Amino acid sequence: MDEQSIWIKNRFFFAVYIGVVAGLIWGGIKIAAYYLGFTKVIPAFLAQPFFGPDGLDSWRGHMLGWLYIIIASLVASIVYALLFHKVRGPWLGLAYGFLIWLIVYGWIGPATGMTQSLQQLDLDSAVTDAGLFILWGVFIGYTIAFHFAEKKVHTQGLLKRRKIW
Repeated sequence: MDEQSIWIKNRFFFAVYIGVVAGLIWGGIKIAAYYLGFTKVIPAFLAQPFFGPDGLDSWRGHMLGWLYIIIASLVASIVYALLFHKVRGPWLGLAYGFLIWLIVYGWIGPATGMTQSLQQLDLDSAVTDAGLFILWGVFIGYTIAFHFAEKKVHTQGLLKRRKIW
């Protein structure tokens, strides 16, 4: 068994891999959405409780924010892989992303100073970030679900072939 197949077959390592990829992709999209004016929530909003608002709305701050998004994606994908890896389809990932957005923007964010409350947040920022979180959740959820469903089908197919011989 080669090293790559060990990484892909182990649920934890696959979740780490998906978390890093999700963080890179969706962190980059978050930065682009901010620069294009779709959202007023800075990309480093997850780092705000630890570093304060000073200096986070800069190039270095955005890179720090990207790192925090990667770390959050790692945690989210590991949790998803441990709890929901057997659920097929994109719908749970959609709900997972929306639930995390609701927790971050409706509860933890305002309490820690990461974000404004949902009542104070402008509609463009709320909709853009909700959409990003939903797509991020679908990416994590559907990738993990598809991988393990495919792995199960492949394993069952091998077992059926072995029974014939």
